[in-house]
Amino acid sequence: MKLLELYKEKIMGAISGLDRIRFRGSLRWLSTEKGMNTFLCSHGILLKDFKAWVMKRTANIRQSCDDQSRTLGLETVYLQRSGLNKEELARKIASQKGITEGPICNFSVLETCYAPQIKGNKAKKLLELKMRPTKCIHLYHYFNHADYGFGHVRLQTWAPYNIFICLNGRHWLERQLQKAGVAYHKDGNCFPWIEDIQKAQHLLNTQLKSNWAKLLTGLVRQMCPDFARAIFPARPDYYWSADETEWAEDIMFNSVSELDSLYPQLLYHGIKVSDSASVMRYLGRRRDGGLLPPDVQSDYRRRYEGIRIKHWKNNNSVKMYNKSGSILRIETTINNPRDFKVFRHPNDDASRPASWQKMRKGVSDLHRRCEISDQCNNWKKTLKRGPVYAPKWGPPEL
Repeated sequence: MKLLELYKEKIMGAISGLDRIRFRGSLRWLSTEKGMNTFLCSHGILLKDFKAWVMKRTANIRQSCDDQSRTLGLETVYLQRSGLNKEELARKIASQKGITEGPICNFSVLETCYAPQIKGNKAKKLLELKMRPTKCIHLYHYFNHADYGFGHVRLQTWAPYNIFICLNGRHWLERQLQKAGVAYHKDGNCFPWIEDIQKAQHLLNTQLKSNWAKLLTGLVRQMCPDFARAIFPARPDYYWSADETEWAEDIMFNSVSELDSLYPQLLYHGIKVSDSASVMRYLGRRRDGGLLPPDVQSDYRRRYEGIRIKHWKNNNSVKMYNKSGSILRIETTINNPRDFKVFRHPNDDASRPASWQKMRKGVSDLHRRCEISDQCNNWKKTLKRGPVYAPKWGPPEL
């Protein structure tokens, strides 16, 4: 029996969709030693000249971003430590300046990265290019976008010029509700009350129809309009992937007391009834010869808002917690999509028959990733009177 059906007199409704999502843009040709060497060779760039060549591109990127900052009237803050809470600083700046929409600020900070370096090989008496951990300047651009809400772009100024973009589906939903004229109450990244819950769910669903490459590339251009010129002759043909996705279902109770009266039962169900086999099933694994690997972990923790229960394996997790007093949130986080499968043509070759393939981080598989996350959440909120059996979501190939 579904939670929403069993306790419908206590619940005003629920919405399900993207919460936090972290995108990664990579120039795949420049991201490996072989690819970088091929690129340098094809453009006649000698290894001994590599440092000067890449430093010029770095200077171009920083100059372009600085010019754009001045055009937008933004403050650029140079941070002494990479561990500072940049989101908190950006929100503080937005509050001080009264910024409710548009660009907020830029940060410049030295952080670790994985980048090409030229090293001498004494045995071979020649120079070699190696991809190694190092540090370089990263630029952060924080904004409160008119369409997507609060987020940021993080740009690595040294080759291979990786880009990270963080958005939040709930901040995005807020902009959608404002444009649709739907009243709401928002607390952080959740909504204790929405005037038209069905409309809100429809708006969340439309987010998945986005042209992700176009959306993300547009955010980069707002930060650095001359990026293509800055890294020339490299071309900014980015492969966009989702490094981490959070898919949350928020069940909105009529009052704090009604959720509080039910929550201890839900915790007991999550800890005692959700056994290891069930956790493995909804995290994409089945029994192997009747045995289960010993790496499924569960955690029960008291947070400042309430109590959270979490099951995780291989960087993928399902958790449940009470939030903003009257909201029960069930959330699936996927960092490693290779544990799941998607029905597609191998290597996107339309001449080959479609079959169940391992899921990629690329945004082309994001819709399926969200579908699986939603199915995980739906199983987690299922209550049965009696034994709990493994859920039957998804095809058997999972």
